[in-house]
Amino acid sequence: MHIKEFASKYKLTTDTVRYYEKEGMLLPTRLQNGYRFYDETCEKNIKFILVLKQLKFSLQEIKMLLLLGNREISSECNADSVNLFHNKISNLETRIDFFTMAVQALQTVVGLLEDMKYYENKDTFERLVEEMYQKLEGGMTEDVPS
Repeated sequence: MHIKEFASKYKLTTDTVRYYEKEGMLLPTRLQNGYRFYDETCEKNIKFILVLKQLKFSLQEIKMLLLLGNREISSECNADSVNLFHNKISNLETRIDFFTMAVQALQTVVGLLEDMKYYENKDTFERLVEEMYQKLEGGMTEDVPS
C-alpha cells in the first residue's frame, strides 16, 4: 500500500511514517515511479512499534530491537534483549501498582462523593493524593502523564 493509505490505516501522519523510514524502522520498497510501497513486513514493524510505544519503550529502544531482530543470533544480542525486557517488565509492574492504587483511590472518592460526604472526608482525599504522590516519588515519575 502507498504511504497515505498506510498512515491512515495505522492512524499516523505521513510525516511520522517518513520519520520511521528515515530512522530505519520501516523499509518500504520504492516503485519505479518513486512511490513508497509498504508491504507485510512494514505492517508487522509498525504494529511492533505502536505496541512497544504504548509500553513506554523509547524510539531508540524500539529501533535497537528492530535492528537486533535482523541480525544473526548471538549471546551478546540475546543478553541485550533480555536486559532491556527485564527493565521494561519492572517498569510496567511499577506502573501497574500505581494505577491499581489510583483506581482504588478513585473508587473510594466516588463512593464518598455519591454519599455527599466530600467535606466530611476531605482528609481522606488528601491522604489518598499524598499516598499516590509518594508512590510517584518512589519510581514512577517518568511515566506520569502531564
